[in-house]
Amino acid sequence: MHGPAMSGWLLMALCGVTGAYCLLRMRSGTEEERRTARAEAVMGFGMAAMALPAAAVPAPAWGWAVYVALFGGAALRALWFARHRGHHLHHLVGSLAMVYMAVAMAPGNGGAGHGGASGHGMHQMAHVAGGVPLLTGLLLVYYTAYVLRSGARLIPVAVTAGAGGEQAGGAWGARPELALACRLTMGIAMLAMLLTL
Repeated sequence: MHGPAMSGWLLMALCGVTGAYCLLRMRSGTEEERRTARAEAVMGFGMAAMALPAAAVPAPAWGWAVYVALFGGAALRALWFARHRGHHLHHLVGSLAMVYMAVAMAPGNGGAGHGGASGHGMHQMAHVAGGVPLLTGLLLVYYTAYVLRSGARLIPVAVTAGAGGEQAGGAWGARPELALACRLTMGIAMLAMLLTL
């Protein structure tokens, strides 16, 4: 990818803003909606941290282990809540994908072994040998389908919300089209991160 530092900054900003909006969503809705918003906020901020260009903030050699612990815990949480609601299966796949990318960043896997303290983010993942091609390919297919489905679902909701009048002026955290846009954004960001493997 041309200009990995600029791409990393843009991806970091996009995921950070998405995570911040998910924090706003945690203030309204049902308990299930707040639980979903919490999981998406963790994913957004985690993706933002992982996309941070290595030239800006070099990560310690053990940084990948922090990501594995964070997203491993998020995966267990998603597995627990998936018993009640199917959307948590998507959170499970996302968390496991982040664990997979973090393991690919580990020093023994080529992610940080280029002359000592390398860093993290998209620049570093570009040097990874590609992870497990079959698993990377399956994740790319999953996220491509997810992005296309989310984009298709976004258009009717946006038209309905704008036509209704009452939803259009509602609280920022209670707008369904913005929640769908956040999910679409994180899906696209996940595709970008997986493509660098």
